[in-house]
Amino acid sequence: MKIITVRRAALPALLLPLLSLPDAQAADEQTMVVSASPQSVSELDTPTAVSVVNGEDMRHAAPQVNLSESLGAVPGLQVQNRQNYAQDLQLSVRGFGSRSTFGVRGIRIYVDGIPSTMPDGQGQTSNIDIGSIDNVEVLRGPFSALYGNSSGGVVNVTTQTGQQPTTLEANSYYGSFGSWRYGLKASGAVGDGTQAGDVDYTVSTSRFDTHGYRDHSGARKNLANAKLGVRINDVSKLTLLFNSVDIKANDPGGLSYSEWRADPRQSPRGDQYNTRKETKQTQAGLHYERELSAHDDLSVMMYAGERQTTQYQSIPMAPQLKPSHSGGVIDLDRHYQGIDTRWTHRGELLVPVTFTTGLDYENMSEKRKGYENYVLNNGVPEYGQQGAMRRNERNLMWNLDPYLQTQWQLTDKLTLDAGVRYSSVWFDSNDSYVAPGNGDDSGDASYHKWLPAGSLKYAVTDAWNVYVSAGRGFETPTINELSYRPDNQSGLNFGLEPSTNETVEIGSKTRIGNGLLTAALFQTDTDNEIVTDTSSGGRTTYKNAGKTRRQGAELSLDQQFGESWKLKAAWTWLDATYRSNVCDDSNCNGNRIPGIARNMGYASFGYEPEMGWYAGSDIRYMSDIMANDENTAKAPSWTVVGLNTGYKFGLGNNWKMDLYGRVDNLFDREYAGSVIVNESNGRYYEPAPGRNYGVGLSVAYQFQ
Repeated sequence: MKIITVRRAALPALLLPLLSLPDAQAADEQTMVVSASPQSVSELDTPTAVSVVNGEDMRHAAPQVNLSESLGAVPGLQVQNRQNYAQDLQLSVRGFGSRSTFGVRGIRIYVDGIPSTMPDGQGQTSNIDIGSIDNVEVLRGPFSALYGNSSGGVVNVTTQTGQQPTTLEANSYYGSFGSWRYGLKASGAVGDGTQAGDVDYTVSTSRFDTHGYRDHSGARKNLANAKLGVRINDVSKLTLLFNSVDIKANDPGGLSYSEWRADPRQSPRGDQYNTRKETKQTQAGLHYERELSAHDDLSVMMYAGERQTTQYQSIPMAPQLKPSHSGGVIDLDRHYQGIDTRWTHRGELLVPVTFTTGLDYENMSEKRKGYENYVLNNGVPEYGQQGAMRRNERNLMWNLDPYLQTQWQLTDKLTLDAGVRYSSVWFDSNDSYVAPGNGDDSGDASYHKWLPAGSLKYAVTDAWNVYVSAGRGFETPTINELSYRPDNQSGLNFGLEPSTNETVEIGSKTRIGNGLLTAALFQTDTDNEIVTDTSSGGRTTYKNAGKTRRQGAELSLDQQFGESWKLKAAWTWLDATYRSNVCDDSNCNGNRIPGIARNMGYASFGYEPEMGWYAGSDIRYMSDIMANDENTAKAPSWTVVGLNTGYKFGLGNNWKMDLYGRVDNLFDREYAGSVIVNESNGRYYEPAPGRNYGVGLSVAYQFQ
C-alpha cells in the first residue's frame, strides 16, 4: 500500500500536535502515514477518528469534478451531489452540517492551511482542485472541536508539492448530459528541497461545462490552483499559495414528491424565474515555517481573498411587495483575511511531551444588497431581471482564538492528548436601507466559549491501538442564518443562540496484513441545536431546537491484496434524534433529525496494476432520509453500482497515458440524491441522474 504523506507545511494549526506521535509508535509501510513533524505517525497510531484519502485514488478513472465521487469510503461522512452547481455539495460529518440548504455548514474545511470556512461557520468546496490534491484528511469526533466555531468535523485538503522530474499533464473527461472537463498541470522542483534557493512548484488549471441532468441546471466552472515553495535557508521555508474559481450555474431548485415522480428532470421554478448564480473567488496565502531549534518550530500562515456572488431566486412578486422583504436577488461582495501563528516545542517533563500554542485570527467584511428579481412590463412582472433595491447592509464577522494542545507519552503503550481553545466570534451589522415599513436593522452580537478535548490511547500490540476521547464544541449562527427573522419580520435574527455539544468516543484501529481496520462508537449531546424553522420563497429562517442526540458506530476497512488488488469498505450507523419538541404544531420529541441517513454503506473492489489493464466496481447504499422535522416526508433509501475500466501505458521513458471509461448507476435506479430540509412548500427533493457514462484520457510527459 502506498504511504500517504501529509506535509507539515499544509496542516492547519491543531492537526500538527495531534498527529505528532513519538518514534516509539512510528508506522511501517503497511499503513497510511501522516507526517506532521520530524517524526512520522501512521493513521493507525492517530488517537482519534481520522481517514486519509489519497489524491491519486481520487483521480483514478474519475471525472474529477466533485468530492462526492471519491469520499464514499470515509465512514461518518455523508456527501451528496445535488446536481446543482449553484448550491454546492451537501456535506455533513456525523450529522453536523445536514441542515444546510446551500454550501457547507458546521464543518471546518481547509485547503493547504487556508480555511474555506468563514468565521461564521459557512463554507464551500467549489475552490477545491481535485486535479492537484495530494490527499484529503477527514477528522471526526471530539478533537474536531479544537478547530473552533462550527467544527463538527474537519476536512483538510493538501495539494501536491512539486518534485523532480518536471512533469506536464493534460487530461480530459467527457460524460453524459453534455458534461466535459479538461485540465492542465505542471509540477517540478529545482534541487531536493534541503538547500537554500531550492524551489518546488505545482500549477493546475481546469474548465468544466455541463448541460446538467435536469432542465435549467447547466453550469460552467473555471478553476486554477498554484503552490510555490522556496527554501530560504537550511531551517526555514516560504510557500506561496494561489487559488481562483469562477462559476456560472443555473439553479433547477427542488421538486415536490408528485413532481419528482412525474418527471425528475423538470425545473418549473427554474424556467419561470430564470434562477441562477454567479460566483467569483480569488485568494492568496503565504506560509512561513522555521525550525527555531532541534526542539522548537514556528509556523505563520497569512492569507486574504475576495468572493463576489449574485443569485436570482424563485420568489414571486407578491411577497416582495411587503416593505420588509429583501427581494429575490442577492448581491454579495465579501473580503476575508486571517493569520494563524503557532509555536511547537518537543521536550521532556518527566515523560516525553509536546506543546503547541498559537493564536488564530480570521476576519470577513460583507456588503450585502438585495434587489427585486423582476421588472414590470405593462404591469406584468418579467422575472429573472434585477429590479429595485430592497436591502443594503454591511456585515462584519471576526474571531480571535488562542489555543494550546499537549501530548504526553506516559508509558511505552499509553499516550495522553489534551487541548483547549477559547473561541470568540463577533458579528456586527450596519443597515443602510431604511424605509417606511423597513426600519433600521443594525445590530451586533458576540459569542465566547471554552472548547476542551482530550484522549487516552493504549497500544495493545504493535498492530492494535484502542482509545477513548471526549470534548466540547460549539456552533454559532452563520450570517445567512441571522439574515432573516420568522414571519417576514425585518431585522437580523439575533434571537438565535449558539449550539453547544459534548462528545464521547471510543475507538479501535488494527493493522491486518497490508490494510487497516478501524471502528468507533460515539455519542454527541447538543443543546440549542440550530435547525431550519421555515424555508419558502427563497428565504430560510432558523431557530434553536433545544436538545438533540447523535449516537452511532463507524466501521472501515482499507485493504490491499498482493500488488494490485484493492478493497475499500465502510459502514456508518447514525441515530440522530430530537430530545425535545421543535415543532410548532406537533410533538417532534424523539423524531429523527432531517437530512441524516441512519445507515450508509460503501464498498469498492478493483484490480489496479501500475501499468496495463485495470478494472473496478463500487456499490453505495444510503437509507431513507427524513425531509422535515415532523418526519412526514422522506427520501427513500437507494443502492447504486458503478463500474470502471481502463488501460495505462507508456511510450519510452517520458510519456505516460491513461485511457478509461466508467458507468455510474449501472441499474438505472431512480432516486433523490439529496433533500432540501424543511422546505415549506414541500419541494424537498433533488433528483439524481439515472444510468450515465463517461470516458477520459490523461497524458503526462516527464522531462528526464
